[in-house]
Amino acid sequence: MAEKEDVFSSFEETIGARSVTDPWLRTGNGQPNFEPDYELLQQLMAIPIAAGSDSATGRLAKAIDAWVAHELRRARFDPDEVWPRLTRPRVLTRELVEFIKGLPKAEQEQAWRRVASNTKAAPSSADVLGRAYFKQVDVLVAHWSRGPELLISTKSMVSSFGNNRKNRFEEAYGDAKNLRGRYPLLSMGFLFVVRSTIPASGLELTIDMMRKLQAEQDIYDSTALVLVEWSDDDGRPVRVRNDLVPEDLQAGRFLGALIGRLLERTPISIHVPVREAREGRHIELDE
Repeated sequence: MAEKEDVFSSFEETIGARSVTDPWLRTGNGQPNFEPDYELLQQLMAIPIAAGSDSATGRLAKAIDAWVAHELRRARFDPDEVWPRLTRPRVLTRELVEFIKGLPKAEQEQAWRRVASNTKAAPSSADVLGRAYFKQVDVLVAHWSRGPELLISTKSMVSSFGNNRKNRFEEAYGDAKNLRGRYPLLSMGFLFVVRSTIPASGLELTIDMMRKLQAEQDIYDSTALVLVEWSDDDGRPVRVRNDLVPEDLQAGRFLGALIGRLLERTPISIHVPVREAREGRHIELDE
């Protein structure tokens, strides 16, 4: 399609070149553990950082969103139910995609162009109505008949740690209350990416904040802290520092918990491929 490129376009090639591997590892007791592709996150974040784009431009945040969406596709959610989609339009219902793919080949290209130019059919962002107001969400699994099912809010903090931490906490808490009020069964998480230059005291306060955001039943099902290191001077690559993050706040446990909550809250006939991958078995059901 010939429409103007969006921010996510700069990440498509890197994601497309990455093998979609099984993220589930099973322990001795058979419990599945989600293993994120941190190397891909490092590669994606390096793109806006190398271009000199800081968090204020939004490009760093989009890199994080693109990575989270890819992790959900690795978990075998239908690619057209995970927003942002890998390709444009970034928000488009699975049913409409299936309709277009069912058209004769000669009509498909024109249909894609018309859909892409229609902001009601293919909006540039996913806006979800909460209890009190609409919220533009970062990463979403949604279906026309079931509505929003899994939602991940992502934020980043690379400077001005004191003021930004307080603002992020207030935003995260308010957004969770708003969305949970309308969707009590929604599997909802908050992922916070922080630069490793944060002072030790600030890191302690951030860890405490993240734990409090998942302590109440009516806000987030799970939260995650990703600490990322890079240098502005010597060109060292971006590096995820899991060694500095408590296990209960790491992204693998976070994604595994959110997917588990979603599967618990839906019938076994829904998201069958996700269940099969997570449980390591074939399920005799057609979704």
